[in-house]
Amino acid sequence: MPEVLISGPVGRIEARYHQSKDRNAPLAIVLHPHPEHGGTMNNKVSYSLFRTFVEQGFTTLRFNFRGVGRSEGKFDRGEGELSDAAACLDWLQVQNPEPRQCWVAGFSFGAWICMQLLMRRPELDGFIAVAPPANLYDFTFLAPCPVPGLMLHGEKDELVPKESVQKLSQRLAAQRGLFIDYRTVPEADHFFTNALPLMTAHVSQYVSAALNPLAKVVNG
Repeated sequence: MPEVLISGPVGRIEARYHQSKDRNAPLAIVLHPHPEHGGTMNNKVSYSLFRTFVEQGFTTLRFNFRGVGRSEGKFDRGEGELSDAAACLDWLQVQNPEPRQCWVAGFSFGAWICMQLLMRRPELDGFIAVAPPANLYDFTFLAPCPVPGLMLHGEKDELVPKESVQKLSQRLAAQRGLFIDYRTVPEADHFFTNALPLMTAHVSQYVSAALNPLAKVVNG
């Protein structure tokens, strides 16, 4: 997959890009975990999300937030990282002006940024939030959550209690009757150690069903 350098709010953003052969392919961007705790676009969960979208036929982009890898700038506690994500989404849409859908996915800190991006970009159709840190960050900006999506969490997450994520998903679903699919992966810790195949299976199934809502009806 080719490396691309995107012009961001504070300089160069380092990214990896997969271009689908379908000119109207859906788009997805993937947001990595906390930059100050070793998070990069090559994190195993982030990379697995990227590959899952590629396998589902998406044109997909993953990138390093400012100050990570070859991306310029320095950590900005979320505000700057949200601007980075918006800039990368802009770039992706310029390259692919007629997508069928547009999605955003994030892991941990990246899931928090993912949900903020939803509130800023009405063209987004769906989201995947893996281990959203509902106990560490304020998610009340989702009032209401604008689109349906998947929240996926490890049963044995040692950093984010599953109860906090379950409560968040229930609150979002109650705001406007929006379907938030909350799922847990048995025995998975925060980083889905030894559980990445199960995680990606959930994501793949959810995305496939969302892209082909009539398939389940036709197939019974």
